[in-house]
Amino acid sequence: MNKRAIEELREKVGCAALLEKDGWKVDLKESTRRAIKYRRDANIIIVIHQGRGWFDPLSPAKGDVFSLAEHLGADGFVQACDRVADVVGFVPAAPAWQRPARPKALAPIVERWGYRVGPRPGSPAWCYLTGERELPANIVKQAVASDRLREGPQGSMWAAHSDSAGALTGWEERGPAWRGFATEGAKELFRFGSEESERICITEAAIDAMSLAAIEVLRPDTLYVSTGGGWSPATDHAIRGLAKRANAWLVAATDNNRQGDIYADRVRAIAADASARYARLRPCAGDWNEDLRA
Repeated sequence: MNKRAIEELREKVGCAALLEKDGWKVDLKESTRRAIKYRRDANIIIVIHQGRGWFDPLSPAKGDVFSLAEHLGADGFVQACDRVADVVGFVPAAPAWQRPARPKALAPIVERWGYRVGPRPGSPAWCYLTGERELPANIVKQAVASDRLREGPQGSMWAAHSDSAGALTGWEERGPAWRGFATEGAKELFRFGSEESERICITEAAIDAMSLAAIEVLRPDTLYVSTGGGWSPATDHAIRGLAKRANAWLVAATDNNRQGDIYADRVRAIAADASARYARLRPCAGDWNEDLRA
């Protein structure tokens, strides 16, 4: 197959089509418009770049539709091409949450954050956090006072991600029927608690960070952070920066599952590189919010 034919195949077949044809299913709860998570048994593939790219969050595997075909079992590139060619014309089902693209340009991240007010008693986001998620009111108040939270649309909350200088980079979006991340924002770390702390608890979601803070009665020696469910290069760089603090103690407080263990191993490796203390703190249930509500 010549180069032109290969490029035509790459244009015609997206990663989602290959996965759906192979029996993988979309995990709506864990997906966003820009990163669609597919599951089959205990395996996970996340489709990105509008269906043209993919990666396995549980391994270093990633690439285009041809490398995905090999990842799914094709024996070499020629067989991968054949498998991709077999899917030409197959249209995968659109996820139920998918929305049409916004017709106008978005305002900058900082402006969009500034348009929103902080949750307050009785507001939709406040009720979601203290009601459905059962976070104590004092924890939510402190997060609001630290400018970590905003009211999102349709009863959702926004939880700020920032860099080491405190600049806003984006926000986690969570609500009764919505889960995502700020469009055109960048994941780094949600930070809650004492900024200069030696003990840094690393969770996978802002709600888990606040839940663990509630369980630990907001330890004054601890900074509770969230990676936002991913592990971007900026997140990795930020955690390495925290590990370089004098007497740093990295606590991998990630979820009690395979993905959480993989993230914990990454935290452990960073702690070892920085000669920092390390500990694994595991929730009894799947995550810290489940423990809080138990």
